[in-house]
Amino acid sequence: MGRFRRALGAFALGYLLLASPGWAETRKVDLALVLAIDVSGSVNEERWRLQREGYETAFKSPEVIQAITSGQHKAIAVTMVEWAGQRHQKQVIDWTIISDETSAVAFASAMLEAPRMYTDWTSISGALDFAVSLFDDSGVEASRKVIDVSGDGVNNQGRAVDDARAEAVAKGIVINGLAILSDYEYLDEYYQEHVVGGAGAFMVVVKDYSTFAQGVQAKLVREIVENETRARGILAGRAAPLYSSK
Repeated sequence: MGRFRRALGAFALGYLLLASPGWAETRKVDLALVLAIDVSGSVNEERWRLQREGYETAFKSPEVIQAITSGQHKAIAVTMVEWAGQRHQKQVIDWTIISDETSAVAFASAMLEAPRMYTDWTSISGALDFAVSLFDDSGVEASRKVIDVSGDGVNNQGRAVDDARAEAVAKGIVINGLAILSDYEYLDEYYQEHVVGGAGAFMVVVKDYSTFAQGVQAKLVREIVENETRARGILAGRAAPLYSSK
């Protein structure tokens, strides 16, 4: 099984190298999305694995693929970032265009197989600053720019989160959040007050990592289609997590 997964990961990485920036002309997409994933000290190996598996499941799901292919350009550009302390952010997977099931599955498999980068402090402001800098190198023309921050803790290193958020929003970037209440019961209130921002920004809340996959899928569908009613229609047939809109 381990050999098979490594082979699958190698195939996915090879596919993404072909799909990454470098296309002949600027590709128009409905969304340029930075997935900023918390890997600070509070995220142990089990939690880290559940995060990765949650994203893999979400991007392989018919609901997310339907959301991606229902837009005007029927494509989105996505990149994956892991973040921890003030100077610890890494673009783990380069900008990748997802436009169908094949590209979605390849991206999902690459996310699952990529190694962990860090484990230390929690600098949400550092994560936002780093994510903002990536849009200039996306290689796409996007109708919307979104930073998708998921985490289980408050900012404890680096500059004030409010300042980082304000600068991102001033550039027309939307910041959505996924607050995991495993360690901080009121983290959703913190995210709402200090992290989430921009036109139409929203937050999804999950109680712990066991429900992370469901929360990620719901969040991705909503931010891809940019409409809560349409998102609920796509997700109909299963329980959706609590939405907190700003």
